[in-house]
Amino acid sequence: MPIELVEEGEIMSTKPVDAGSLKEGSFVVIDGHPCRVLEVERSKTGKHGSAKVRMVAVGIFDGVKRTLVVPADSRIETPMVRKFSGQVLATLGDDTVQLMSMEDYSTFEAPMPEDPDLRARVEPGVEVEVWEIMGRYKIMRTLRR
Repeated sequence: MPIELVEEGEIMSTKPVDAGSLKEGSFVVIDGHPCRVLEVERSKTGKHGSAKVRMVAVGIFDGVKRTLVVPADSRIETPMVRKFSGQVLATLGDDTVQLMSMEDYSTFEAPMPEDPDLRARVEPGVEVEVWEIMGRYKIMRTLRR
C-alpha cells in the first residue's frame, strides 16, 4: 500500500520502514489491514539469498492472524497510530458510539468495543482512549477521572 497523502495540515496514515527493524508489539500493514506484530523470526543470509523476516501479526480492527515473509532489507508500510482521549456523547444502537475529541472538541463516530467488560463501561459522559489508525477509530480503554 503506498503512502497516503492527505489534505494539508494532516499527517500521513502510513510510513515505510525496513522489515528487519520491526519488533514484537510494533505495527505493520499486511494486505491493507493495520496489524500488531506478535512474533518476528529472522533467518540468516543464505549462500544465494538474502536474510528473510517472517512476521505473525493480528489485525487491530478484525482480530485476524496474518503472516508476512519478506527480505529483511525490504521496505514495508507501518500505520501511524494517533492516540487521544475522547468523551462518549451517546451510544447509537448496539454497534456505534458518538464521541467528542478532547483535543479539538470535534465529534465523530466509532464502533462499539468488542470486549464485553469495556463495552459495559462505555456510556455517555465517560472519557475513553481512542486510537485513530488509517482513518478508522477504535476505543481502547476507559480513562479514570
